[in-house]
Amino acid sequence: MRILSGIQPSGMLHLGNYFGAMKQHIEAQEQHECFIFIANYHALTTIQDAPRLRQYTLDVALDYLAMGLDPNKACFFRQSDVPEVTELAWILSTVTGKGLMERAVSYKDKIARGLPASMGLFSYPILQAADILIYRSNAVPVGKDQAQHIEMTADIAGYFNNTYKCDVFVIPVAKHNEAAVVPGLDGEKMSKSYGNTIDLFEDPKSAKKKIMSIKTDSTPVADPKDPTKCNVFALLRLFTDAAERAEWEKRYRAGGMGYGEAKKRLAELFEAKFGPARERRGQLVKDTAYVEDVLAANGRKARAVAQGVMEDVRAACGIVVAKGQP
Repeated sequence: MRILSGIQPSGMLHLGNYFGAMKQHIEAQEQHECFIFIANYHALTTIQDAPRLRQYTLDVALDYLAMGLDPNKACFFRQSDVPEVTELAWILSTVTGKGLMERAVSYKDKIARGLPASMGLFSYPILQAADILIYRSNAVPVGKDQAQHIEMTADIAGYFNNTYKCDVFVIPVAKHNEAAVVPGLDGEKMSKSYGNTIDLFEDPKSAKKKIMSIKTDSTPVADPKDPTKCNVFALLRLFTDAAERAEWEKRYRAGGMGYGEAKKRLAELFEAKFGPARERRGQLVKDTAYVEDVLAANGRKARAVAQGVMEDVRAACGIVVAKGQP
């Protein structure tokens, strides 16, 4: 099965990014043919600062490689290294009704949060569809709140196939992951926009300070506590195996334990998980030429697939290009 997923370069990745997407991407490389891309074209809807976008793009590459994405197992590349994707986005826009775009929940949500109503933001689902369809992806890992994106992609693929009486595009399906909503320091969903994140590669002192500041209730130490309502336990369960989770749940319900004990254990587990990766990232920072080589080589691999699909797309709709074009 060919799996496709992308991540926007929007700053340092945090625990929400890891447990929400990155962990699944890294695990999928062992079982599927994976195309994982850094969505720097998409990022232009929110980041319009060239040096910052370049740095964020590099940061995502460093983070993924440090955490264990293997470029020999997964095709890991920059979206912009496959320019055919923007050509396909235009072609798809000619068979896609405006009404479908107006029904996009993510567009309405972003406008409600104050983002400018640009055409890029409005037509975002079409570029997203191009990302998926240009590699003939079978499945896209998403949370249930993102299922509409894949439904829209399937609709757009159908519009093209029906318009041109062809079967150029594979109709993708959503691959729902089991990632929990990761709470931030304040109990809200962990998000850069809320300023409540724990970054993956924070130094140990800073990470522990943040963990010890996680919001908890005022239940006395001696009293039983409900683990299902505790932000610390919600994070702790993401790091622990079944046996340790059960032991912590038992201690919560028994009483006689302060939240500080759970926070200290969470800090230990955070360092055990991300400390070695932090060291690997530090080495990669010293060898950005290697990182560029990885992205460039995988970009060529992804582009070769995209070029083959685009030949079929152009043939179906009558677009002619000179032979020998790159």
